[in-house]
Amino acid sequence: MYHYTEFDRQFVKARASQFRDQLTRWQNGQLPEDEFRPLRLQNGWYVQRYAPMLRVAVPYGELSSAQLRVLATLARDYDQPNPALFESAQATQDKLGAIALKNGGSVHSQLSKGYGHFTTRQNVQYNWIPLDKSADVMDLLASVDMHGIQTSGNCIRNITSDERAGIAVDEIADPRPFGEIMRQWSTLHPEFAFLPRKFKIAISGAQEDRAAIGWHDVGLQLLRNEAGELGFKVLVGGGMGRTPIIGTVIREFLAWDQIMNYLEAIVRVYNRYGRRDNIYKARIKILVKAEGQKYIDAVEAEYRQIMDHDGGPHTITQAEYDRVAACFVAPALKGAPEDARPVSAEEQAAFSRWLQQNVAPHQNPELRAVTLSFKRLGQAPGDATADQLDIAADLADRFSAGEARVTHEQNLLLPWVRADELPALWRAAREAGFAKANIHLLTDMIACPGGDFCALANARSLPIAEAITERYQDLDELHDIGEIDLHISGCINSCGHHHSGHIGILGVDKDGKEWYQVSLGGSDGSTLSGPALAGKAVGPSFSAAEVPEVIEAVLNTYRQQREGRETFIATLRRVGADPFKAAANGARFSATRSESAEASAA
Repeated sequence: MYHYTEFDRQFVKARASQFRDQLTRWQNGQLPEDEFRPLRLQNGWYVQRYAPMLRVAVPYGELSSAQLRVLATLARDYDQPNPALFESAQATQDKLGAIALKNGGSVHSQLSKGYGHFTTRQNVQYNWIPLDKSADVMDLLASVDMHGIQTSGNCIRNITSDERAGIAVDEIADPRPFGEIMRQWSTLHPEFAFLPRKFKIAISGAQEDRAAIGWHDVGLQLLRNEAGELGFKVLVGGGMGRTPIIGTVIREFLAWDQIMNYLEAIVRVYNRYGRRDNIYKARIKILVKAEGQKYIDAVEAEYRQIMDHDGGPHTITQAEYDRVAACFVAPALKGAPEDARPVSAEEQAAFSRWLQQNVAPHQNPELRAVTLSFKRLGQAPGDATADQLDIAADLADRFSAGEARVTHEQNLLLPWVRADELPALWRAAREAGFAKANIHLLTDMIACPGGDFCALANARSLPIAEAITERYQDLDELHDIGEIDLHISGCINSCGHHHSGHIGILGVDKDGKEWYQVSLGGSDGSTLSGPALAGKAVGPSFSAAEVPEVIEAVLNTYRQQREGRETFIATLRRVGADPFKAAANGARFSATRSESAEASAA
């Protein structure tokens, strides 16, 4: 993983000290709220529905065991709201739950505290840290080279990548050195500190896109041309939200050493012409969609200006690349395994299933990449308690050279596991509750915090996730259904990436009540899913009680229609959406009749 330099450490600590001064001046009334707000946002501090929310940056998803333990400390000691505030928030949620039950809902949420939350962009969030503790938190994060810089605000956000970067067997080139050069360039960039809207970059270095690059403001794919030269395919203008758009390819091949000059041109043109008069039309995707070739021409003209007039100041030299690449050091292999016991005959079936779903090959044939599942009944997808974060740190130390990585699917991956220690890791992970063999299966769903925490949400995501998870606890059934992406968002901003789900669920507001729209056929761009694509709604929205019935009807239709071991998304694309839509809407009428019968009996 990346080894911070002394300059990095001094920078992060200075930023934490600067934030403490800003917080103190705001608390003393010396810094007005409208001036403090952008300062706290660019350090990762939001104010959400009930309390502040902190977003911690995790570049490329990489976490050391020491960083995991500090994240555990934040959950245990700081993610603890004022009791009166928490009770008031819980009372509000209980009221919403009662309304949902009255309107056909099946479950309601219990607010949680003392958790960290893994996000789809490889960050970690906290929902209850009081703002008057924020400076202490920033100092604690800085002690292990962490921060919240540019995890919010209208700037270039945390750059994401493939969680298997540097170890994937299908890798063309390691994307992390390029991502780190971009991070250093974009951090506090004076020209790009106040863009029209937030700006997200994803970079993939493998044949399979595990970074969902088509859904980002800028998506970068490392590749080699016919001459064997390394470069980038460049996509611009992807995004979800109200207007889901797949990024447009504006360069099929750009030499690797020119990527920073070209990025400078992309962002300059956006900064110059992006909409600032309408927040809903401010993302770069709207500019690219509206201007089309004119935008591309403007980027090329700006790029020529940078190269011809300015001399290409951001050209990456081989020496600079080597300097940064040297900071990503592969750990030395351990000696003999500490626990070489094989699995017993009774354990073999469960162990084999775990190997199939949770274990991936590695560039080093002696190693494996292992995903720890943070998807379980009774806990929101991606949530991790303080104790769980500590246990994950212990597992990283014992089995993965002290490193773990946050995945796009809101789990943790151990990237340096010896193949001969897989049985020992499986036993330890099973004891901790991390060994469920459901990676890429239905219950390995993505979900945003939704209306339980977010002020933007129209409906709650977590009760729906819980209801579906509860219904599908049988691993035999999950494996029979096979690999499938289920994504849930509480509002149109799509933090749960519902647009890219094979099955997407979107919370909507109808007359002040929570309803849910179901879409089918989305894709994040992976090999399983095919090219990035937005799903299409099956029809009008459903009540909370109807959603699990709809999901079951859709999956039953798949099992009736599939050929052999055909995946859900392959079956959907082969037979078309009509049978699935009919099943979904039939489930609505069935659920409605059932509710009416129960009401009559009562």
